[in-house]
Order: sequence, then structure tokens, then C-alpha cells
Amino acid sequence: MARKPVGSRRTAVPRLTLAERRAAESHRVDALLTRLDREFPDANCALGHDSPFQLLVATILSAQCTDERVNRTTPALFAKFPTAEGLARASQAEVEQIVKPLGFFRAKAKNLREMAHALVEQHGGEVPATLEELVRLPGVGRKTANVVLGVSFGVAVGVVVDTHVKRISKLLGLTRQSDPVKVEQDLISRLPQEKWILFSHQLILHGRKTCIARRPKCEGCPLLEWCPRTGLAPLVSSAPVDASRAR
Repeated sequence: MARKPVGSRRTAVPRLTLAERRAAESHRVDALLTRLDREFPDANCALGHDSPFQLLVATILSAQCTDERVNRTTPALFAKFPTAEGLARASQAEVEQIVKPLGFFRAKAKNLREMAHALVEQHGGEVPATLEELVRLPGVGRKTANVVLGVSFGVAVGVVVDTHVKRISKLLGLTRQSDPVKVEQDLISRLPQEKWILFSHQLILHGRKTCIARRPKCEGCPLLEWCPRTGLAPLVSSAPVDASRAR
């Protein structure tokens, strides 16, 4: 039997301990958050609003629709129905006529009117500031409640998971899940609570600017150094990493 040439044996690579892997991943997440803070220090909700009630309405309307289209529609809606009391008195046809450009307009108009009725009857026309009360309102799920609590009240009880946040969180290796509730659970376990509100706004802006669905600009992405690009094909070539990016 032929002997193997000297030096052909591969050098064993030491395996990291569980504690070392966790420390490395914690460092990576910290670096991601630091870079997001640098890129989007003033990230905020893109839905136009002047009150918690208006934000609640706009967020309900944003389902299956872009924020830009919502922002083109809500000024007319808010001008005609500026309060929960006014919206509760509106007819289905009146609301449908205004929100028709947004799609699913019949269901959305129905949800808005029923939500307004509930606010008037159960909360004196004011938007409640707890998750439990918000999700009991018609048309309000956990995502909508998280938006209102975070933006209007500064309360971080969860992470808003929209299509941008779900998609980019998977690329960043922060979750393997597809269900928004499970994605949120993963993000809650990985991110410090003081980042829960801002993180979603930052990822949404990042998704619009750089990490665009179906055509992400990975080569120029400020997060590339810490992004495993989960599910994407390897880059053909990449420029040398600037050591200053890790600072």
C-alpha cells in the first residue's frame, strides 16, 4: 500500500466551544446594530400621521400596500374624519370611496369603521397604550399594535416584522423562520430591548435603499462584512474589506 506523502495530512481546525460561538455571534449582532445606527440614525415610521389615532388608521391601511400609496390617501381621510368619533359615524360607502386606491378597500373600510366604534365605545375615543387592548380592536394584529406602541408611545413590547424585516433578518442570519410571529420571537431573543423599535425602521430603510428584494446591492452594502447572505448565491468577487468598517 502506497504511503501518503509527508505533509499531506490536514491540520485539524480547533472547534469553538458553545460559549465562544455565542460570544462571536453576540459580537456580530452588536456590529450590525452599530452600523445600522451609523447608516440610519434618525430612522422613523414612514407613515404620515399627527396622532396615535391617525397612525393606527394608516397602519391598518398599509396591509398589502406601500407606505407611499397610504400617504397619498390618508390626508383626504383624516380631513373628513379627523377623530374616532367621526370615523365611527361614517358610512361604509364614504370610507370605501376614499380608501379604494389602496386595494382590499372594502375589508379595510369595514375594519376602520369597526375599530373606530370600538375606540369610542370601549376607550372614550382614545387609542389604548397596551398590546392586550390594541389587539382586541377590529383589524389590529400584533404588527399594527407594535407600530403604534413603539412610534406613538415609545413602548417596546416587540419587534415590528413586515416584509422587509422578515426578508432581511433571514439574510442576516438572525432567523430561519418565515412566520412573522416566529421571526419576531427570534429577533426579541437576539436584540437588546432598547433596539426593538428602531431596528425595524432601520431595516425597512435598508431594504428600500440597498437590500432590495430580488436585486440586493450586496457589493456596496454597509452590512456585508457581518451578513452571511443566507439563501443567496456567493458573490463572484468582492473588494477587500476596509478594516475601518469594524470600528
